[in-house]
Amino acid sequence: MLFKKRGVFTEEDARKVVEWMSAHPEEKELIVMAEGVTADAKRRLWDYARAVQLMADMTGEDRSVKVEILEGFVSEKVKGIDVEEL
Repeated sequence: MLFKKRGVFTEEDARKVVEWMSAHPEEKELIVMAEGVTADAKRRLWDYARAVQLMADMTGEDRSVKVEILEGFVSEKVKGIDVEEL
């Protein structure tokens, strides 16, 4: 799922995204598109991906989440969930 935000993507935004992803376990990809992303936000997203993998290993499931972080221009034409609306 693509999440986009104009401006800086913060740790609080990452928390909202992780909560949304946790409620939708069928999603396999987490893409964040923002003008800038803080180091704490990146760490929270990567920790979430590692936690999903760890839990899957412990329960014998075949589940993982791929995290991609895109920094730069955020186009309104790109379809995705606006973080401001979460």
